[in-house]
Amino acid sequence: MTDSSRRYHITTFGCQMNKADSERMAGILENMGFQWSEDPDHADLILYNTCTIRDNAEQKVYSYLGKQVKRKHEKPDLTLVVAGCVAQQEGEALLRRVPELDLVMGPQHANRLQDLLEQVFDGNQVVATEPVHIFEDITKPRRDSTVTAWVNVIYGCNERCTYCVVPNVRGQEQSRTPEAIRSEMEALGQQGYREITLLGQNIDAYGRDLPGTTVDGRHKHTLTDLLYYVHDVPGIDRIRFATSHPRYFTERLIRACAELPKVCEHFHIPFQSGDNEVLKAMARGYTHEKYRRIIDTIRHYMPDASISADAIVAFPGETEAQFQNTLKLVEDIGFDQLNTAAYSPRPGTPAAQWDNQLSETVKSDRLQRLNHLVALKAAERSQRYLGRIEDVLVEDQNPKDSTQVMGRTRGNRLVFFAGNIQELQGKTVPVEITTVRAFSLTGNRVATPVATSPVCA
Repeated sequence: MTDSSRRYHITTFGCQMNKADSERMAGILENMGFQWSEDPDHADLILYNTCTIRDNAEQKVYSYLGKQVKRKHEKPDLTLVVAGCVAQQEGEALLRRVPELDLVMGPQHANRLQDLLEQVFDGNQVVATEPVHIFEDITKPRRDSTVTAWVNVIYGCNERCTYCVVPNVRGQEQSRTPEAIRSEMEALGQQGYREITLLGQNIDAYGRDLPGTTVDGRHKHTLTDLLYYVHDVPGIDRIRFATSHPRYFTERLIRACAELPKVCEHFHIPFQSGDNEVLKAMARGYTHEKYRRIIDTIRHYMPDASISADAIVAFPGETEAQFQNTLKLVEDIGFDQLNTAAYSPRPGTPAAQWDNQLSETVKSDRLQRLNHLVALKAAERSQRYLGRIEDVLVEDQNPKDSTQVMGRTRGNRLVFFAGNIQELQGKTVPVEITTVRAFSLTGNRVATPVATSPVCA
C-alpha cells in the first residue's frame, strides 16, 4: 500500500530499545507511503509499541486502546497494531481481550512490519510472536532527532533475572556484525548526526554469539573491540552505549572508554539492589562489592565520569535491613541519576510466584525514601558543574522557553541556555554553568571554547 493520504501515529512505551524499534517501524510506514500524524485521532493506523517491565506501563496500553477501539467502531478501516513486549507476552490472548486489533507483533518482528501489514490489508487478523532470527535491517528509520540517534548492536537477552520478562519477550541474544553497525553509523554521520548511542538490552554481552576467538582465548568480538572499530566513523563526535550489565563490565572496557576521545564519560550500569542476598534471589550474578569495584575502576580512569543506574525496591522478601543496604550503596556512590521502581510482579517470571510478596504500603514507603535520597545525591553531584565551562551538544529548543536551546554535556547532563536553534542545532557549544539543579543545568554561552572537564589518565 502506498497511499500517501493515509496517516499513522506511534505511541512508544518503555525503554530505549522500544524507542529505537519505533523509529525503524516509522521508517517502514513512511516507505509504504504513510505520513506522520501528531494527533492519533486523525491517524488511519495506530501503533502502540508496548512495555511490560512495569504493570502501570502495561495498563496504560489498554487505556489508550479503549479510546481507539471506540473510533474503530465508527471508522472500520482504522488499523490497530500492538507491537513490543506486551504483544509478545500476551500473543493471541491480546486478540481475545481486544478483538478489534488487526495486528499483534513481538519486538523481533519489527523489521517485518510491511509484510505483516500487507497480510492485514488482505483481510487477515495477524499474530506474529514466534521466535525468529533477526535479519539485518535495511529499512531507514524515521529518527525523532536530527542530532542524536540510536543504533542497535545486540537484540535479546540471555540472562534469567527472576523478576524480568525481557528474555521471554525479546528472545535470545543476537549480535549484529561490526560491519553492519559501522555502515549504519557512517550513513548517520553523512546525514549530519553527531551523537550515537549504541543499544542493547545487555550491551556488554555483545559478540558472545558471533564466531571467532583471539589467540588469548577470549571472544573475537566484544563491546570493547566494537568501540575501537567504530570510533573513527566520520561525522560522529560522540558515542554512548547502554544498557550495561555488571556481570560483563570489564576493566578492559573501562580503559577503552578512557582512551577513546569520542566515547562519553557516562555509564549506565543498573545495580538493582545493594544487598547480596537480594541480588542472589534476583539471579543477577554479581555482589554489591563487585559493583563497587566497577565504579571505583571507572573513577580511577575517569574521575569526572557520570554514573547512572536502575534500582528496584521491595523485591519479594526484602527486609528493612536489606533495603538499608541499597540506601547505603546510593549514599556511598553518589549517582548522577538513578531510575527507581517498586517491584512489580510480571507474568511468567519466577519471582511473581513467590509467597513472600511485600505490601503496596511497604513498596510506596521504600520508593519514596529512595527517591528522596537520589534527589539529594544528584543535587550534590550537580554542584561540581557550577562555574565550569561544559561542551554542550545542542539538540533542540527548550519546549518551555522559546528563547533557550537545550543539549547535553558529555556526562549526559541536560543544559539550557539562551540561543537560536536554527543557528546552533547539531553544534557543540561551550557553556558556562550558572545554575545547577539535581538533574539539569542552566548556563551562558561563552565566546571561545575552553578546556572543560579534568583530563583523565
